[in-house]
Amino acid sequence: MATIGRNIAGPLLFINLIMYIIVVGFASWCLNKYINFSTNHPGMGGNGATPVFLILAILAGVIGVISKLAGANHIRAWRNDSLAAAGSASLVAWAVTALAMGLACKEINIGGWRGWRLRVLEAFIIILTFFELIYVLTLHAGMFSSRYGPGYREPDYGVGMGGPTTTTDPKGTTTRV
Repeated sequence: MATIGRNIAGPLLFINLIMYIIVVGFASWCLNKYINFSTNHPGMGGNGATPVFLILAILAGVIGVISKLAGANHIRAWRNDSLAAAGSASLVAWAVTALAMGLACKEINIGGWRGWRLRVLEAFIIILTFFELIYVLTLHAGMFSSRYGPGYREPDYGVGMGGPTTTTDPKGTTTRV
């Protein structure tokens, strides 16, 4: 029951967590070198888009790590109420990562000499954007079928078929069926 989505979301969560931690490490190192005016370091380099890209990469990494903690709680509980926190946090993490991917593509397009650490960071951000999108879609797959995970409908609300109904007794009292 609903293990298809859970079996896919679990490994994706772990892969994304590791990749976000790597992004935070590389982005913080590159930003530290950039702030210290060490752009001639063999592992650094850059162009005009580098400072904004590094700030967005760190922001995406930190938000991504925190969203994976909410996602781990959802994988453990696998209920509708934990889906709301995990889904919204992962959607925000994907949006910020997509912004960082746009700047990574712009930095690649501008060209110039970039060190290997900066190129690795650009590659990780681009790959991570697609992995995070797959993770977000996996979390929200319960909308389409309950086989894939918890959906968004609570059966107590009486939406659709199978919800509780009320009947009126002859005495005028209302009972739940």
